Amino acid sequence: MTSTKLLSILAALVLSAGINLIHAQQKYSISGTITNNQNGEFLIGATVASISAGTGTVTNHYGFYSLSANSTDSISLVYSYIGYHPQFKKIKLDKNYTIDIQLNTSSYSIDEISINADQANRRNIERAEMGIIDIPLQEIKKIPAILGEPDILKLIQLMPGVQSGNEGTTGFYVRGGNADQNLVLLDEATVYNPNHLFGLFSTFNSRALNNVELIKGGFPAEYGGRLSSILDIKMKEGNHKKMEVQGGIGLISSQITVEGPIKSEKASFIISGRRTYLDLLVRPFLGKGNETKYHFYDLNGKVNWQISPKNRIYLSGFLGNDNARYKEAKGISYGILFENSAATLRWNHIFNQKVFSNTSFIYNTYLQNVSTIQDNFFAQTYSGISDLTGKYELQYFPNNKHKIKLGGLYTYHRFLSMKRSEALPSNNKIPDINLTQIPADFFSEYSLFINDEYKINKRITANFGLRMPGFISAKSNYRQLEPRATVKHGIDSTSSIKASYTVMNQFLHLIPSSTAALPTDIWIPSSELTKPQYSTQYAIGYYKNLFDSGLETSVELYYKTMDNQVLFKEGYNLNILSSADSGLVYGSGVSYGLELFLRKSRGRFTGWASYTLSRTDQQFNDLNFGEVFPFKYDRRHVLSVAGSYMLNEKWTLSAIFVLNSGAAYTLPTVRFNTYNSGSIFEGSYFLYEGRNNARMNPYHRLDISLSRKTNNTLFNKKYESEWVFALYNTYSRQNPYFVYFYVEPNSNEPRAKQVSLLPIIPSITYNFKF
Repeated sequence: MTSTKLLSILAALVLSAGINLIHAQQKYSISGTITNNQNGEFLIGATVASISAGTGTVTNHYGFYSLSANSTDSISLVYSYIGYHPQFKKIKLDKNYTIDIQLNTSSYSIDEISINADQANRRNIERAEMGIIDIPLQEIKKIPAILGEPDILKLIQLMPGVQSGNEGTTGFYVRGGNADQNLVLLDEATVYNPNHLFGLFSTFNSRALNNVELIKGGFPAEYGGRLSSILDIKMKEGNHKKMEVQGGIGLISSQITVEGPIKSEKASFIISGRRTYLDLLVRPFLGKGNETKYHFYDLNGKVNWQISPKNRIYLSGFLGNDNARYKEAKGISYGILFENSAATLRWNHIFNQKVFSNTSFIYNTYLQNVSTIQDNFFAQTYSGISDLTGKYELQYFPNNKHKIKLGGLYTYHRFLSMKRSEALPSNNKIPDINLTQIPADFFSEYSLFINDEYKINKRITANFGLRMPGFISAKSNYRQLEPRATVKHGIDSTSSIKASYTVMNQFLHLIPSSTAALPTDIWIPSSELTKPQYSTQYAIGYYKNLFDSGLETSVELYYKTMDNQVLFKEGYNLNILSSADSGLVYGSGVSYGLELFLRKSRGRFTGWASYTLSRTDQQFNDLNFGEVFPFKYDRRHVLSVAGSYMLNEKWTLSAIFVLNSGAAYTLPTVRFNTYNSGSIFEGSYFLYEGRNNARMNPYHRLDISLSRKTNNTLFNKKYESEWVFALYNTYSRQNPYFVYFYVEPNSNEPRAKQVSLLPIIPSITYNFKF
């Protein structure tokens, strides 16, 4: 079907919906925002339900809702959000109403959690979307606190269909996709590296966050640009009502957050910072002659101003930095530098009870500089990216059967990427990079989209959407169409079946290193030779809640094909002046799997278990003799279990256990010597005959923590305090970071050595909130 036909069909559907609206009986609307009564933060995904009309809606990403009903109805409304006391309103609908609601947080007693959790926990069976993990701030606070603080990426990596890389690698991997196939957004700005090094912390300080949503299938049309997932993170706006200071002091890291009103109820701010000193703690556990130096910091800031009841402006910023060095007495050494920065200027405008808009201007940068030294040569990778983006989104709520979103975005990219491998100079120092010698790539990326969430009847709801992304550079021009569809069929009040079909395109590529392991991947744009990545995903799922939604279960099956996958040629070394395209090969991939999820949300013990059985293969005509080989992070089995037990009102015991099959890597099959050959690589050569032909050892780890919360008084002012005692990798499992090969001097035999970074790490953290 041609793009013209698809657009014509979609236009006809929208026109038909508009004609129906003219003759519809709904005449009046109730709209407004829902916020936290304590600090004025918008509650994303809060529920508004009409008891008498038997309909409802949820707030959007900016806390706005819109609900329609017949003019003759006298309706009762229930406003609810998990962890908050619900509010009830009864009105006679003889005009349009604007009702802004402030919900009070409930205490964490078992009874109140049981009462308030029911409606929120039903979203998994009622929403017309699948493959979505929605995590409000209240839930982030309740996850097991390892290394002193809850971390959102730790939670994401414990969900079905999601896994972490090997210990020490950054990023996360969703349904067989590479790390670059996840679009990570912080207040709509792209974050190219979402992890601090070693996987212990994400780049996101949970105390600065309002809401987190991960989409891994059934993508709404407003999202695109990646094949595997969208991680959409919203920062807090800052306390509108009073000054608040909270922070934590621990052995691993310390952080502080300050927020408060600039003008009461009109403008507020938040500043949050964090810094680690992990290198000092790990040093006693390292062997003689080994050296590990590592630290990171991140800084978040945001201000917002309500210009009028219908207009609000936000300005947010983020800066994160990782700096690490590792050296063995007799072996490999490396240095790693990562840096992210972003700034977002956003304007929310409410046209009327049915129309809401968001306009954003975004600037973000990314820097990666990784260098390694082994024997008499070095390797170095550099990637520098800067983006400037404009985005507009319009949301239209014509009636209770339709929620329409449409809009577009434009991004101007600048890329600097380089990889080199050379003989080490006589001074044993890696030469500095001359950035002026690296060719810069400039290109544009744009997209237009429209999406309609259509409630066909009480049992069936569908999401239909169409996205048209495009890419323009000096020598390339790509334009694609991405149809999207998700259908939900409610079986009864406790269960539903959903199915989805999604097409995605990706114009950026992160090229993985062909070596075993260091994170020396580089970003490149599409070109005449390097076509955009393309995927088609099918998914079906069954969702069932038990015990009044106190126990949530689900099973999902997916099948995903991925075309125009990109890797470096075997043995290719990219130098500072060469084009990356000259060293690339192109292929395809397929991933399919079964995902099981079980979550208990009530009682003293709460937690979840997830299991993923999957397989991901790749095939390149110019690699591995054209034969199929496993993806680097193909893990057949991934099991995660997390739980918290409330011992009493003060003490809580938490634990996380993960067990993953070993990741694939390439094992050499033959070695031969090249002494006195005149080559700069004197010594031994290893011959590789099969790609990803071996598996690292399985990864497993147990983390435990014990926390104590109390309310205290200082100078006649109340404050909350918490002690967190934790063990990371409790039984000190030597999990694989990477494997490298060398020749044993005494026996002259080849050896493979596993490098493991993180033994058992104890931590004590003191958290406070004024």
